[in-house]
Amino acid sequence: MNNKLSIVILTKNSQKYLKEVLKSASFADEIVVVDNGSTDNTLKIAKEFDAKTVIQNKWLGFGPQKQLGIDNTNNSWVFILDSDEIITKELQQEILSTIQNPKFNGYKVARLNYFFGKPLRYGGLYPDYTVRLFNKNKAYMSNDRVHERVIVKGDIYKLKNHMIHYAYDTIEQFISKQNQYSTLGAKPNKIKAIFNPLWSFIRMYIIKLGFLDGWHGYIVARLYAQYTLWKYIKSAIITYNKSEKKR
Repeated sequence: MNNKLSIVILTKNSQKYLKEVLKSASFADEIVVVDNGSTDNTLKIAKEFDAKTVIQNKWLGFGPQKQLGIDNTNNSWVFILDSDEIITKELQQEILSTIQNPKFNGYKVARLNYFFGKPLRYGGLYPDYTVRLFNKNKAYMSNDRVHERVIVKGDIYKLKNHMIHYAYDTIEQFISKQNQYSTLGAKPNKIKAIFNPLWSFIRMYIIKLGFLDGWHGYIVARLYAQYTLWKYIKSAIITYNKSEKKR
């Protein structure tokens, strides 16, 4: 059995955290970086590290782009790591011990998300489990351009330790990225555009105890409510404009 580990990282102008990210991934037997046209020092930083493949490829969407990285790994076990995520020492040890005697084909990993310099543990943002470690012979990425997921054959288990995610450094960065995501995942629905933003805020800030994260919790809940509005109105407006042109 191949118990070696490959880590796949997508990049585009990711120089800010990339050295720290690659250092946290250096325990793996192989690192595969899939870059989408970086114009900063991302490629230079990536090529400074050993035991790595750097692939330059046009943007295919998150799911297909990650699958491209997976297809270019040489080992059965793969860990998907974003270019703003850090694997802690505790998680490193847990990953290595897990793949030596795996009982499942896929494993979920928690993320401790940092928003505007502060780790948030409430509002539904922690533990924020996603499947990241898996046997690629028993799993594959969904074809979604955004909100992609790993589809695993068989049961999935949760690892105990979390990784660190530098989600957003500034409010401007959050708005820019969520504007992009809301366009990629737009869902035309006028009724949901009216009620879902409010529900999103109530759920995060009150039901999920976001208020325990203080001012940061309030800001993040408001911003996610705004994102929910964008998601439902963008396609609705486009659809409306097209129908008006046909008249």
